[in-house]
Amino acid sequence: MPQARVASAPPSASQAHLGMLLWAVLVGLSFPAVRLVSEALPPLSLTALRFVIASLALWGLARRAPDWWPSGRSLLLYALMGLCLAGFFSAMFWAAHHATALSMATLFVSVPLLAYCLGLGARVERLAWRLPSILALGAAGALGLAWAESRGNTAGLRFGVGEAVFFLGCVSSALYPVLSKWGLAHRWLSPSAAARTFWSLAIGAVLIGSLGLMFEPVGRLARMTARDALLLVYLGLFSSAMTFWLLQRATAVLTPGAVTAYNYLVPFVSMLLLFIRQPGQIGWAWLPGCVLVLTAIALLLRRDRPHT
Repeated sequence: MPQARVASAPPSASQAHLGMLLWAVLVGLSFPAVRLVSEALPPLSLTALRFVIASLALWGLARRAPDWWPSGRSLLLYALMGLCLAGFFSAMFWAAHHATALSMATLFVSVPLLAYCLGLGARVERLAWRLPSILALGAAGALGLAWAESRGNTAGLRFGVGEAVFFLGCVSSALYPVLSKWGLAHRWLSPSAAARTFWSLAIGAVLIGSLGLMFEPVGRLARMTARDALLLVYLGLFSSAMTFWLLQRATAVLTPGAVTAYNYLVPFVSMLLLFIRQPGQIGWAWLPGCVLVLTAIALLLRRDRPHT
């Protein structure tokens, strides 16, 4: 008689935090890989292909969950989560041509605080002073790193139509873990992180791919080289499948604000890569932001440490 399949137990808070540390490293490493992809290729279509690769990689693991096939209401929630992914990536690619890099980096700092506020509205966060204080500290550190990267030049800091669109994308990004947490709390979503990741990425791939077909010259995909294809597979496996699985895994035990707080570590990882490639870029201007970001993450780890 075959053994019944059971859903894997959720991770402990410590395991979730360790997973999100790995998430920050993988996301930070993805930026150099993205820059190596040919600029002539359509970005929305490439993102859709990344999500397809990620979904295929998670297919076998997702199917092992006993309730991996969603019900009607679950499918609706997965569609909303996929819409969040489509909204963020679409806004990011559009804003890249209409907003400054410094403005976008500054606005992205708002995602954890947005996730906390949206989580309060969805009743998956608690009204308390500690987590918002930690998030504000991390935001100050991330802003410090953005300031150091711009060498204190705030001429590129502005708020126009491009920045407004990107801010809406940041709201979409913040809403993704809130919907995941809400769906888990109300038992609308599978307890399997692989199943939740698979369905949100698969639906996100369809939505982003549809936008690419409508607004991009998809025929440019024929210019993809073998190196581009290898980079796309790498990004699909590690920068999409693994990172979103780690995020969904952590969402089972952490709140949306705590999960998205690890966004503050991404510029820190990027800074370390910059120093490895260009040691001459090291300077005291980076120190305040580094200290604040690392302090915020340390406080976050201490906050969720089990008490004995």
